[in-house]
Amino acid sequence: MASKMKNSFGNMVIVLGLVAGIASVSLGFVYELTKAPIAKAQANKLKNAIAMVAPKFEELKEFKVAPADNLGDSLIFYELYQGGDVIATAVKTWTDKGFGGRIWAIVCFLPDGTINNSNVLIHTETPGLGDKTDIKNSTWNEQFKDKNPEDFKLSVTKDGGDVNAITAATISSRAYCDAMQRAYDAFSKHQSKASPGEQQTTEVQKQEEDTVSTYTIKAKRKGGKK
Repeated sequence: MASKMKNSFGNMVIVLGLVAGIASVSLGFVYELTKAPIAKAQANKLKNAIAMVAPKFEELKEFKVAPADNLGDSLIFYELYQGGDVIATAVKTWTDKGFGGRIWAIVCFLPDGTINNSNVLIHTETPGLGDKTDIKNSTWNEQFKDKNPEDFKLSVTKDGGDVNAITAATISSRAYCDAMQRAYDAFSKHQSKASPGEQQTTEVQKQEEDTVSTYTIKAKRKGGKK
């Protein structure tokens, strides 16, 4: 009896080992099979998000830049190129002042700092109220277009700024302005490190930026209208 139980236990271990091995190989195969399509889908999602707020561009370069106050997570910069020249910079920015928590947004600056367009990316704001920061849900964001934060105060009128808050969603409006200001401050600091009329040197970039991915995406698509 003991011998049979021992053999049964041994067989069970062998079977379980085989099942685990087959499962591991299968998962690895599925991962390799889906890795490329997932990466392509993520790249397309990124290009679409940038294209909604940017002028027409052909290529982009991505890198990280620390907030101007060096507090919190880095912002992601996308330098946009057309004909080999930088025509705009899209910035993926954030704020923790949202009614529902952290908000991620994207804003595109022209070389002189003028806002081409902006949009919310990820949020948990109240549907029908705070989610009006999404250009698919309302025209609220249009008040930022063609404005330069150098003389356009990125805060709601209740706080002495130039931004009309969303009705019944002042907290979400303030949060969005906070994300925009964070992006502009980082953009201005980044620009100030460059020589007049030139892009920031590689040496300065190494000092100021935590570069995670510098690459080129052939976009060749229309960007968002101004």
